[in-house]
Amino acid sequence: MKVVKTVAEVQQLLAIPLSNKEVVGFAPTMGALHSGHIALVKRARKECDAVAVSIFVNPTQFNDKNDLARYPRTLDADVQLLQAAGCDVVFAPEVEEIYPTPDTRVFDFGMLDKVMEGERRPGHFNGVGQVVSRLFDIVKPTRAYFGEKDFQQLAIVRELVHQLRYKVEIVPCPIVREADGLAMSSRNTLLTPEQRAAAPLIAKTLFTAVDMVCETDLATLKKFVVDQIEGNQLLKLEYFDVVNTKTLQPVYSLDNEGSKQACIAVQAGKIRLIDNMRIS
Repeated sequence: MKVVKTVAEVQQLLAIPLSNKEVVGFAPTMGALHSGHIALVKRARKECDAVAVSIFVNPTQFNDKNDLARYPRTLDADVQLLQAAGCDVVFAPEVEEIYPTPDTRVFDFGMLDKVMEGERRPGHFNGVGQVVSRLFDIVKPTRAYFGEKDFQQLAIVRELVHQLRYKVEIVPCPIVREADGLAMSSRNTLLTPEQRAAAPLIAKTLFTAVDMVCETDLATLKKFVVDQIEGNQLLKLEYFDVVNTKTLQPVYSLDNEGSKQACIAVQAGKIRLIDNMRIS
């Protein structure tokens, strides 16, 4: 496995497999890797001829400078995990390598970024569009692997690929959970022991809410989720929405046809946790 920091180096390493029309799998990450990330790499290893992973904490997708500053950075440990998972190339650039000049592009994702995360984190998904497009231009992957925990981000990336006509297959991968149900996230390491003990209530509440769908209405379902999360003094509900799986727009009845997703964001102190589950 090779670890490189420049665009020239990563392109040189991938030039041969790309010229031979081999399948190049790519997992863009911000590091602080956990089993969820490694699941992406292992799947890519099974499905692709070459596997590349980027580790880059992208400043343009953080609308909170404090959140950017405290985001965990564990490059040495990440490299060890990636080597064990069968990764071929790790691209770990500095900011100046990704953005040699300020990226002033503004994307129009329609209504996809006007709800949930996009509504509460202004500019976040534009930053995602900037970094993902930049990485795709550099790596030129055949397939790119993304976790379904960031469900809205996955929809944004698909729209980005459509708009920019990238010839890359977006491969969604299931959420990986801790033994107690908590969705794996790099941010979990920032929780205090007390917050970490409380956090599994998020997934537990979601699982129960999904089970309730056939026997209740949307208003009752939302009240249940609010009562459960707000009943714990260490957690604060930011939102709970049931949305159309494709458009991400809120549904107003659980009887609506079409696939639906239950999406939630919760604050545990200064740490923000998200999760989602398919309803139908």
